[in-house]
Amino acid sequence: MDQQPDPGALSPEQQEKLRQFKIKTRIANEMYLRAHPEVDVLLSDFLRDVFLKRPADIRKFAADYFIDPNLPEKIRVQMEDKAAVKI
Repeated sequence: MDQQPDPGALSPEQQEKLRQFKIKTRIANEMYLRAHPEVDVLLSDFLRDVFLKRPADIRKFAADYFIDPNLPEKIRVQMEDKAAVKI
């Protein structure tokens, strides 16, 4: 039985390019998150609310959470509180 190469498989060169792309993407994402600590505060607060309230309709809950007009102020206050703790 002749085994034919898998047409969907990556060549060693393609695998290396993919690996390098993944590394660069991860570094870029990390740099972005370090430059924008509010992302961590926003997601942590959202997940905390999800786990505390355990909504039956997570999609509606998420939509309501992220369109809340008070959300920017809520995150700003949490960022200030977080900064005060570090001092």
